[in-house]
Amino acid sequence: MAYIKFKELTKYFDLKTEVNIDDLPEYTKEYVDESERIIMAYKNSKDYAVFTDKRLILFDRDTLAVYYKKIHVIPYTSISSSAINFKPGKVELLFSLDSGYQVHLNFIEMHHAKKENIKAVYKIITKAKI
Repeated sequence: MAYIKFKELTKYFDLKTEVNIDDLPEYTKEYVDESERIIMAYKNSKDYAVFTDKRLILFDRDTLAVYYKKIHVIPYTSISSSAINFKPGKVELLFSLDSGYQVHLNFIEMHHAKKENIKAVYKIITKAKI
C-alpha cells in the first residue's frame, strides 16, 4: 500500500499597510496568547499578518465567491530556513517550515523606513530560532 503526502502549494501573502495594534480587528487579537506581545501587524484589503514575539499569525480571507477565513499559526521555532529579499519598493520574507511547507510574505509599496521595520521583525524571528 502506498501513501502520498498531500502538500499544499506555496502560499503567498501580499501585505501593504502597517496596522496600529489598537486598530486590529478583535478576531485577530483572539489568537494572540496572554503570554505573547504583538510586535507588528500588516494588512492588505482582506488579509492580516500579526507578528508576535513567539509566532506569526496569518489571516487569509476570501469574500469573492464564498466567504471563508483561514488562519495560519506559525511558531517561529517551526521555521527551518528563512530569507529576506530587498527589492525596489518591496520586501519579501521567505520561510520554509519544518513540515516542508513554504510561506512567502510580500510587503509592497515600501520605502526605506518601512523596510527597516520589516528587517527588525525578521531579526526577532531569526533570534527566536536560535
